[in-house]
Amino acid sequence: MDLALLRTFVTVHRAGSFTRAAALLGLSQPAVTSQIRSLERQLGRPLFLRRPRGVIATTVGEELAHKVAPHLDALTEITEAGLDEESVTRTLHLAGPPEFAAERALPALAPLIDRGLAVRTSFGSAEELLNGLAAGHHDLAVTTVRPRGGLLTATPLCDEEHVLVAAPRWAARLGGPAGLLDRGPQVLDPVPVVEVHESLPLVTRYWSAVFDARPTAPAAVIAADLRAVLACTAAGAGLAVVPRYLAAPALDRGEVVSLLDPPVPPLRTYFLVVRTGTLALPHIARAHEWLLRAAAAW
Repeated sequence: MDLALLRTFVTVHRAGSFTRAAALLGLSQPAVTSQIRSLERQLGRPLFLRRPRGVIATTVGEELAHKVAPHLDALTEITEAGLDEESVTRTLHLAGPPEFAAERALPALAPLIDRGLAVRTSFGSAEELLNGLAAGHHDLAVTTVRPRGGLLTATPLCDEEHVLVAAPRWAARLGGPAGLLDRGPQVLDPVPVVEVHESLPLVTRYWSAVFDARPTAPAAVIAADLRAVLACTAAGAGLAVVPRYLAAPALDRGEVVSLLDPPVPPLRTYFLVVRTGTLALPHIARAHEWLLRAAAAW
């Protein structure tokens, strides 16, 4: 099978568009289309389905991409090995929430360091991260906001469950978690709130999902890192809404307790976002795939 055809196929798969793949490969769109059709004839199966804004891989296409992409990337690295380091970019500029990067993304990418990848991280709000990605300051962003338009491409990464926690002394003053859901959110009003922003984004989302109401108490502590929010909560500063994965060790140690156990816990989705077409770059594609694989266990 012609390696050039496979290279074109992988580029289309990563770019999600014949047009974007053509630009990345320096070919005309008809040439890319012709190569994909030739590969499909050799395999006897369609590889892509056309959509209004690009293409998506068929089941056969996904299977082929999974099999051949790592080997093509390895060949690319071999051919690049003799080039000057200045001409080959192997540094991944990753952006995301600080606690998610620390607890999830960076540990997941650590094995790639031995394979020649360097990582630089940036932190900020979802809007800042997406604006920085669009401007070319980042290669890959993890965000809780799905971008609109064709400039950025988002892939769902994982869902995180949110849990309402407080120090044990606050739980005791509230009479314990039993029946708290039936008593309504007003019973929580005397408890100070610990949050990441003055707008109370996590508490507001939780109140809306669980109580169909809005919180009435202002924040007592604002800390832009959820790890700091959890530490303040464990120290008795008040209640907070945090991801369960982050709270799990403190819950196990009894430093905080869950105040509620709603039948349907609130969830928040993380997206893995790139500039459209940049998945044709091996180091970005490899990190993207590595994070998606790791997220299956999150």
